[in-house]
Amino acid sequence: MIGLPVGVTACLFDLDGVLTSTATLHRIAWKQTFDEFLAGATEGERGPFSDHDYNAYVDGRPRADGVRTFLASRAIRLPEGEPDDAPDAATINGVGNRKNEALLRLIDERGIQPYPGSVAYLEAARAAGKRIGVVTSSANGEHVLAVAGLTPFVEARIDGVTIVEQRLRGKPAPDSFLAGARALGVAPGAAAVFEDALSGVEAGRAGGFGYVVGVNRADQAEQLREHGADIVVDDLADLLDGAK
Repeated sequence: MIGLPVGVTACLFDLDGVLTSTATLHRIAWKQTFDEFLAGATEGERGPFSDHDYNAYVDGRPRADGVRTFLASRAIRLPEGEPDDAPDAATINGVGNRKNEALLRLIDERGIQPYPGSVAYLEAARAAGKRIGVVTSSANGEHVLAVAGLTPFVEARIDGVTIVEQRLRGKPAPDSFLAGARALGVAPGAAAVFEDALSGVEAGRAGGFGYVVGVNRADQAEQLREHGADIVVDDLADLLDGAK
């Protein structure tokens, strides 16, 4: 058994922080990018980017949304620019592309490891006949899944590229998870959402999904519950029969 209510036939997993440890790399890349940007800023608050900033303004959101939301919290405004802006451009998209360059360097240097408990859960979910999809705000979703060796588990992938192509609202709006349910051919009420980000569990609750699992990777169990998680676990293996 995999710890899901009767009637839930599909699982929609966030990627970074739920299936793989890449959330740590995202956090490092965001801090490098924003600390460098803030050091040269001429307006707004210029204190360093913090863990609170990551959890409140960036985690789980599409890249441009994260830049926009964080800078707004510091009273800094930039023009939107274009998706292909150079990483040194003083635009929302430019800052986001700078972060992506930093992230890809970190992936090359450190590699990507899936959480063993998450792999065990994926194996159990597949054996139980559950449909499996990945819903991530990252535009690097396909690459991360491949490097982590998780592609064979995934029937449908909604990622940052899909979000732009289909003009979906990013988390905490439920649009990307709803697209994941459509891609698997199931109603939201028949799908479970697995998320480590506050914006992600909020999206799962807003979309009317059958079960929302909060994965507590950042010591924020109570906040995950407050934002809509039905259950909070430290690792997906905790949901499996026989877990201690």
